[in-house]
Amino acid sequence: MSEGRMDAAEPLAGGGRMDSVTDPATEAFVAHRNLLFTVAYEMLGSAADAEDVLQETWLRWAAVDLGTVQDRRAYLVRIVTRQALSRLRTLGRRRESYVGPWLPEPLLTAPDVAEDVELADSVSTAMLLVLETLTPTERAVFVLREVFDLDYDEIAEAVGKSQAAVRQIAHRARSHVAARRPRDVVSPSETRDALQAFQQAVETGDLQRLLDILAPDVVVLSDGGGIKRAVARPVVGAGKVARLLTAGLSRFGAEVSVEPVQVNGYPGLIMRINGEIDGVVTMRIENGLVAGIYFVRNPGKLSRVERETALSR
Repeated sequence: MSEGRMDAAEPLAGGGRMDSVTDPATEAFVAHRNLLFTVAYEMLGSAADAEDVLQETWLRWAAVDLGTVQDRRAYLVRIVTRQALSRLRTLGRRRESYVGPWLPEPLLTAPDVAEDVELADSVSTAMLLVLETLTPTERAVFVLREVFDLDYDEIAEAVGKSQAAVRQIAHRARSHVAARRPRDVVSPSETRDALQAFQQAVETGDLQRLLDILAPDVVVLSDGGGIKRAVARPVVGAGKVARLLTAGLSRFGAEVSVEPVQVNGYPGLIMRINGEIDGVVTMRIENGLVAGIYFVRNPGKLSRVERETALSR
């Protein structure tokens, strides 16, 4: 190992500080780490899997002859995309046997993520669920083009397709996403108002304010991962959702507390029972009404709401 060079197996992807390290490969990886994590997370919807992909990316990057690399950022994005694609295909098979609805792993995010409207939208729960409906290659192309604004030639190298094929895939993915994403731009204040109504309902037991802002076709998805109690399938319709929320609030009782936070770039809520994190609530707003309520209770998905996760484009 050359002087100053990290062992390739060292877990640099964990995000530790490397201020004393002067190795060019390490410096490049650390400089682009937040970007690489964001690419992997948007492709996978899982912070744990994104971290694994970053570790695999570091192992491959550490073995590269930097003298052959013209654009280190592009090269790193290419590696992380290929690793994420491989992981995404494996995850697709796993999610077929997932117990109940699958929701993305929520991230506690800093205010700067919310200030970048496009980045916040791209990592929102609602958008990540839309991206789940794309094929792995469509998802990679859409994320790299629409979120990170990579050139088609860079994307082609990352996904192993011709530029012409990538353009076709990008067009197909854009059309698919446009047909499924919320049609109006929602301000953080609208989401915050809806969550405040939810918080008030939890804290007082008075559901009326919340019921007044439910869309007629509102859907509730609850992810317990087979570990925590959750609805086994989506609950659709204001009446059914109202009954579900009424039953849920009566079950939690006075033991529950609610904390407003920034989750995936938008206002969200952390729910605690007897001081322990029990779940995270996010919402999708359309035409001023709550169109989607997402409740993650799977303990394996809650580690990233105790500290902020840095994201960047």
